[in-house]
Amino acid sequence: MDYFNQHFTGERALFQTSFATIDHCLFDDGESPLKESHDFQVTETTFGWKYPLWYSHDFQVADSTFLEMGRAGIWYSYDFRFSKIHFIAPKGFRKCHDFVLDHVEFTDALETLWWCHDFVLTDIKAVNGPYFCAGSHDFKIERLELVGNYAFDGVHDVEVSSSRLITKDAFWNSKNVVVRDSYIEGEYFGWNSENITLINCEIRSHQGFCYMKNITLIDCKVVDSDLCFEYCENIDATITTKVDSIKNPISGRIVVKEVGELIRDDKNLDMNATEIIIG
Repeated sequence: MDYFNQHFTGERALFQTSFATIDHCLFDDGESPLKESHDFQVTETTFGWKYPLWYSHDFQVADSTFLEMGRAGIWYSYDFRFSKIHFIAPKGFRKCHDFVLDHVEFTDALETLWWCHDFVLTDIKAVNGPYFCAGSHDFKIERLELVGNYAFDGVHDVEVSSSRLITKDAFWNSKNVVVRDSYIEGEYFGWNSENITLINCEIRSHQGFCYMKNITLIDCKVVDSDLCFEYCENIDATITTKVDSIKNPISGRIVVKEVGELIRDDKNLDMNATEIIIG
């Protein structure tokens, strides 16, 4: 079935659609227009109302727009691909799996990509994005530009590359994360996380890298950053810049170009358990 240049209104306008092409259409003033649908393609279409793609699978959406009231757009869906999308609506993806987002711009990324797994993001821009990707796992990201605090809370088994993240409290409570060739700016990076590896990254963070286990930095810049590594265990860090201050690491090895202040005032710690090489 082909739908071209049509305006759909009313709840569940194309409920349980299958093996269809939807082109140059508008979904407006009606919830859940494509709920429980599968095996369809959408191009150059606008979604103007809530819950457009719930419980759907095996579909593609390209060159399309989700307006502000197209909120909570794609939940409980799987096996799909979005490309060249302007996503104005918040809470865009939740409880989804096995999907690809490519060249997607989120202008309101509030509570987006929660509790998803097995997905790939490439060339993504996201602003107003608190708790971006919270609780998600087994995903890869390449070329993400993110502005929004508390990103990647509670994630695990994640790879991020060539990205720019402006977010405080990033990667809290996370496990098995690798970040490459990226820029990260924001207070309190990585608390309560383990098995975190940063490769050729630049990090700017007040009181970053605290209460972590198995934190690895390989040829990283840690700039304008103070009180780093407090109560971190099993550190393996090579830092190519000056760090403003390092405070009370528990164990490991830190190679750093220069340290403004080395604070070791917790008498309960074994000072010999952390090797710090400066120069």
